[in-house]
Amino acid sequence: MTPTIIVDRRTDPDNPDGTVVSSRMITEDDTVYGDGDLLVDVAYSSLNYKDALALRGTKGVARTLPLVPGIDACGIVVDSGSDRFAPGDRVVVNGAGLGETRAGGYTGKLRVDSASTVRIPENISTLRAAAIGTAGFTAALSVDALTGAGVRPQDGPILVTGATGGVGTTAILLLASLGFDIVAATGRVTEHSDMLRELGAAEIIDRAQLAQPGRPLQSERYAGAIDAAGSHTLVNALAQVRWGGVVTACGLAHGADLPGTVMPFILRAVKLLGINSVDAPLELREQAWKLLSEHLDLTALDRITTVRPLSSVVQAGEELLAGKLAGRTVIDVSA
Repeated sequence: MTPTIIVDRRTDPDNPDGTVVSSRMITEDDTVYGDGDLLVDVAYSSLNYKDALALRGTKGVARTLPLVPGIDACGIVVDSGSDRFAPGDRVVVNGAGLGETRAGGYTGKLRVDSASTVRIPENISTLRAAAIGTAGFTAALSVDALTGAGVRPQDGPILVTGATGGVGTTAILLLASLGFDIVAATGRVTEHSDMLRELGAAEIIDRAQLAQPGRPLQSERYAGAIDAAGSHTLVNALAQVRWGGVVTACGLAHGADLPGTVMPFILRAVKLLGINSVDAPLELREQAWKLLSEHLDLTALDRITTVRPLSSVVQAGEELLAGKLAGRTVIDVSA
């Protein structure tokens, strides 16, 4: 029997003329969702901000209904139409439309495209691959972009916003392994400072310092930044980066707007690099997972990982949106 989370419209019992969108768990015999040249027995998925929104049926995330959410899928290939994979291979798919425009990882059997699929490195377990998930994959893409643009540890500290989230925590682990000094920005300084320092952050600041409009150019403090917030947070980060520094942008937790000026770009030659993990080509996917396999402290990852059963994912999604979760949440699809 295959457990699956389905998001769909249903009649509102309090308003027979209207409908609501809701999530429910179903169990079916040997049902296979999705399409593609690989059939995967999914063992684990993860819980990300997008997943929490999809579980609510939020437009712009859940772009088709009915939908199986889960933007990550980790498991074992059971049937392959690709020369790159054989039955028994452990694989991971991050993004690529999963849980948004096509069925995602909150089901036991899933067909995926091999073009977006990566073999899980030997030193990373399937559960840990799910703990890394899209958030960790995005963090790896961000760190790779930062170092690829020439930022080095000796250039100065790196600011990481949204530091207690999945992207932030993994980015801190990777940057610390590479020798960078890290300043972590979070809205829960008292609650999570100890955790962030254990991950490798040298300094913790309140995100409120970055949340309000600031001067177009501010004191040069950082060699670069990894931002998951957008809006004024990103603009203030750009204003505090040193000449020639690099800022990567991968999220919009603070907002989708960019209320700034061109001053950091034309007076300090600051570079702003966009990170798109959903549509990343295979070469970048493999490069990011190579970085993770070589530089991620897996023991530290374990300390910030919580495993939840698939049956509790709707509740977990609400907890995430309410700001009650930190670190990484793995969803055990078999439970």
